[in-house]
Amino acid sequence: MKNTTPAAPAPQAPAPLKKAPSRTEPRPERSTGSRIGELVQRQGVLAVLLTVILIASFVYPTFASLDNARGVTVQASFLAIVALGMTLVIITGGIDLSVGSVFALGGVLAAWASQGGFLAALFVPLVVCGAIGLVNGLLIARANMAPFIVTLATLLAARGMLLAFTDEGATTYLVPKDSAFAELGQGSVWGFGYPILIALALFGAGGLLLQRTSFGQTLFAVGGSSDAATLMGLPVARTKILVYTLSGLLAGLAGALNAARLSSGVTIVGVGMELDAISAVVIGGTLLIGGAGSISGTLWGVLLLAVIQNLINQIGSLNSSYQSVVSGGFLIVVVVAQRYLARSRRTT
Repeated sequence: MKNTTPAAPAPQAPAPLKKAPSRTEPRPERSTGSRIGELVQRQGVLAVLLTVILIASFVYPTFASLDNARGVTVQASFLAIVALGMTLVIITGGIDLSVGSVFALGGVLAAWASQGGFLAALFVPLVVCGAIGLVNGLLIARANMAPFIVTLATLLAARGMLLAFTDEGATTYLVPKDSAFAELGQGSVWGFGYPILIALALFGAGGLLLQRTSFGQTLFAVGGSSDAATLMGLPVARTKILVYTLSGLLAGLAGALNAARLSSGVTIVGVGMELDAISAVVIGGTLLIGGAGSISGTLWGVLLLAVIQNLINQIGSLNSSYQSVVSGGFLIVVVVAQRYLARSRRTT
């Protein structure tokens, strides 16, 4: 008889794992305080601007006149164009101290080149001022130099070029009367000057660039963390070069428009303009450390500074130096509020 051993049972295939039901984890809701803080940072300056305008209109009837509104907005348009470029720079975590000198240099070059026609009056300052911005960007992005030091150096260099070009301010170049270039600064459509319309168009384009393009998102990423943006494969160096070049171009354009409006290249303009631009940007809600900001906030910040200046002129018993006091007070309040809001967001 054959001794037969029972065959071992065949191994059974493991039972298929049951797929766990997919659950979408609910996102943690932001607290009411965090939402209010974000709203205040974005639109707080607009509320302050509207409040100041409302009070000033009741106290000084001439303040609410259409002529006064046109004058305020024309004066603000040049600073607005400069502050637009400054906004892009600060969002990336940088700073540009050269814009005031570049603004003045652009005006003198435009007045000098206006003898050759409309295109020359715009082309020359844009090329020179854009080149200054390009130098800033290359030194900051490629040589890893501090933005404060680089732009401080170009501030002095641009002012020196201006003085050398005008024989220490002794020569004033005039824009030909009734020329197309003079019309660009002095003409108007429906009562609103061309500089106002140009500034609004640039702010509209800047808002689209910042919010609707990959380049705008790259700006925020670079400002949030340059190292993290590099690891993500974003063109950090190229982005910085572009924003500083744009800042120089916009400062030169604003200077050219100012020269067209004044019919001359005035050498003493632009002193301290970089501080006004930085104040408007920060008051508008853009963080000095970079990574957050808005184009519309900068526009409201510029208008707030212009309204304060006009209100001081309406009072009459105060001189224009009080604008610096008020602007400095606003700046301190805004920076303190930003630090408080940032701290409260980290804790929520």
